[in-house]
Amino acid sequence: MKGVLLVNLGSPESPNARDVKPYLDEFLMDARVIDVPYFLRALLVRGIILRKRPEKSAAAYKKIWWEEGSPLIVISQRMHAKVEQHVEVPVSLAMRYGNPSIMSGLQELHDKGVDEVLLFPLYPQHAMASTETILVLAEELRKKHFPQMKFTIVPAFYNKPDYIKDLANSIQKYLKHFEYDHLLFSYHGIPERHIRKTDITKSHCKINGSCCNTPSPAHEFCYRHQCYETTKQVVKLLGIPEGKYSQTFQSRLAGDKWLTPYTDVEVNKMPAKGIKNLAVVTPAFVSDCLETLEEIAMEASHQFKENGGENFMAIPCLNDGDEWSQTVAKWINEWVAAEKVGV
Repeated sequence: MKGVLLVNLGSPESPNARDVKPYLDEFLMDARVIDVPYFLRALLVRGIILRKRPEKSAAAYKKIWWEEGSPLIVISQRMHAKVEQHVEVPVSLAMRYGNPSIMSGLQELHDKGVDEVLLFPLYPQHAMASTETILVLAEELRKKHFPQMKFTIVPAFYNKPDYIKDLANSIQKYLKHFEYDHLLFSYHGIPERHIRKTDITKSHCKINGSCCNTPSPAHEFCYRHQCYETTKQVVKLLGIPEGKYSQTFQSRLAGDKWLTPYTDVEVNKMPAKGIKNLAVVTPAFVSDCLETLEEIAMEASHQFKENGGENFMAIPCLNDGDEWSQTVAKWINEWVAAEKVGV
């Protein structure tokens, strides 16, 4: 029997430091998030970061927390419910960190008799700290607890026409009501070394060279290339002219070289360049979360206006929009149909 496991990032149980701390510990101790030897990672995370970060992060979560709970969890649940209406196979929802866990999602499918799982990371672009860590943990759990299960993986969908169309339509819907001078595509940042580590050719990626535009097998797992490709396809579909859009990376950690240009630095410069009306979209996420609702819609907006900007629009993620939910259901149904005919 076939079934689907949708997997998103996750969230603390509450916006209080006591719940934020174990969530951050699970997240930051992931070897694919902070990819240094365990001893150094534990020293950094448990000896330094977790002493002050939980309180600071809790304050940020309190700004965006909904009455129903974590926005990311609530939105994911709503999307999950909509997807279920359009498919005939069991669909479970899980989070890489926190609850509901990947283990609970696989157990739920197993209890329903599912032995063929479509593992669906809800990330458009592939990265070590997002897609890869989901796949690695799921495989570990499968081998240990569900050895008879078979996985089929949904690859990064950064350039799939259905996704590009849904993203472009969503952006256009909001821009209709906003006279923007510039559209900024802000993607979540990752350390540059992650790009090199995921280069399957071990020689293609130069980070700041022309490598992202030069065809290569490395692009299958190159987060930077996939971000630029998403942007390129969306602006082409929307007909946005060169010079009226740009791309940046947000949410870096100190002490390391992360992908540039940095969102906060570029946003702060824009008013001086004559950009008074700024729209920002965050296509590394399909669900609004701390990084979109607090970091962009609140902090980036504040900084933009502090530096002379006038109007700022944070374009929501695809969330549980009908088009996007139906696209996810369509991909699931295509997988089920292909499996039936042995494709």
